[in-house]
Amino acid sequence: MPSKKVGRKAPPVEIGIIGGSGLYQMPGLLRPREVRLTTPFGRPSDAYMVGELEGRRVAFLARHGRGHLLLPGEVPFRANIYGLKQLGAERIISVSAVGSLRENLKPLDMVVPSQFFDRTRGRVSTFFGGGIVAHIGFADPVCPAVQETLASACLATGVSYSSGGTYLCMEGPAFSTRAESNVYRTWGMDVIGMTNLQEAKLAREAEICYATLAMVTDYDCWHPGHDAVTVDQVIEYLNRNVENAQKIIRSAVQTLPAERTCKCASALAHAILTDRRRIPAAVRKRLQLLVGKYLGRS
Repeated sequence: MPSKKVGRKAPPVEIGIIGGSGLYQMPGLLRPREVRLTTPFGRPSDAYMVGELEGRRVAFLARHGRGHLLLPGEVPFRANIYGLKQLGAERIISVSAVGSLRENLKPLDMVVPSQFFDRTRGRVSTFFGGGIVAHIGFADPVCPAVQETLASACLATGVSYSSGGTYLCMEGPAFSTRAESNVYRTWGMDVIGMTNLQEAKLAREAEICYATLAMVTDYDCWHPGHDAVTVDQVIEYLNRNVENAQKIIRSAVQTLPAERTCKCASALAHAILTDRRRIPAAVRKRLQLLVGKYLGRS
């Protein structure tokens, strides 16, 4: 399929969908077209597939690239989120394969976490710096409206799910040691993955609503039965999870309210601390899409 650049007359996207391990396409997308973007932060992981899903304009992005080419630490998180902002997305539904740190969160379950805990090292998770400082509020990192919609979609789809809890974001690409896994359980963590914390922070800075649909593929290594699980079983669970996730996403896209009433859309209103007169012109230009309504045009 030929790539196309976004034209000025292209209708804006409402909802961004980021697919994780196993979810590299979105069935049911009508009139899809590839959109390849270049952002001030480089190229996104892959082309965005833009089209209509359940009557809404959406853009789908494979987080690791189609064919799963990128390690978690190699994902261009800033470009991915900035690209969705360029397309007009106001909500992001992010799908992620995770391991369970709780006996009651079983393989094939879905989790819609409300919190994140950062165990990554050195990943860039802000658009700011280089002459402009901003500190967003991040006490509640997930948009409550999108979280509630995802939970309702899980219920409507008949999938076993849990709403709430904490997603621990680890560095990877290796999985946890048994000692780490047991410590995370004592900390009260619920699921473990390698990607979504950076997305959540950047989405908040971009004033985009964000929530995660976490697909439990297996128990993390703390579990006595962990070593008995074969690769074939994990792949089977992943494929079944992806099929369920696609159904949940379609339901959620259909039922997300048209208007936003959450605070996500004004996350930067009181976050920028730098004296406006001291912000370099090049920085203003680079971040115009994010800060223009607060700083004026460069």
